[in-house]
Amino acid sequence: MFLHLCSSAQVKSFNIDSTKFNKSLVASLDTIYNDDQATRWKFVNAEHNKASSTEIDSLKGVMIEKDKQNLAKVNQILSKYGWLGPQTVGINGSQALFLVIQHADLNTQKRYLPMIIKAEKDGETLSSNLAILEDRINVREGKEQLYGSQGFADKASGKNYVYPIVDPDHLDERRKSMGMPPMKEYKKDWDIVAYKSMLPEIQELAKQRYTN
Repeated sequence: MFLHLCSSAQVKSFNIDSTKFNKSLVASLDTIYNDDQATRWKFVNAEHNKASSTEIDSLKGVMIEKDKQNLAKVNQILSKYGWLGPQTVGINGSQALFLVIQHADLNTQKRYLPMIIKAEKDGETLSSNLAILEDRINVREGKEQLYGSQGFADKASGKNYVYPIVDPDHLDERRKSMGMPPMKEYKKDWDIVAYKSMLPEIQELAKQRYTN
């Protein structure tokens, strides 16, 4: 299991002077950020509104293609400049880098994980970003997550679950260390006693998703 030792100084905010921004990069990254979010929201809204399977599949295809295009741009930017924090490209610009990596394939996520660990240590990305990426990598590798950020819907039952979590009793302590709210605030129906009792069932459902 991949475990990252939490930093002692969590990153929850930034001191930003917009006069020091790289304006050309800000413009490029803001476009990437808006493309990522707009495309994704259209897909999510279509699913929520129970649109036809044809429309949902079409929007998913558009989203996948947009993700590929954005990743190509982000790869070029990171190769040339390294990580760019909010102090250099603004909140949305820096968040665009993270979101594109978060939405990329597993190998890309693992390749950039050391860069994001360093960025968090240097105060150039939110601690919660690092936590979410670590959770996503662990889940995609069939391992337990640390911070409870990743969930799934079981197609057979339609129920929503949180992927298996390392030591659920100390989950909120780990979340707090990374600037994340208590699980009860993140997931309103969270009940740790019920979660632990259902964990064997959740582990089995998750295993089926890992192997399918």
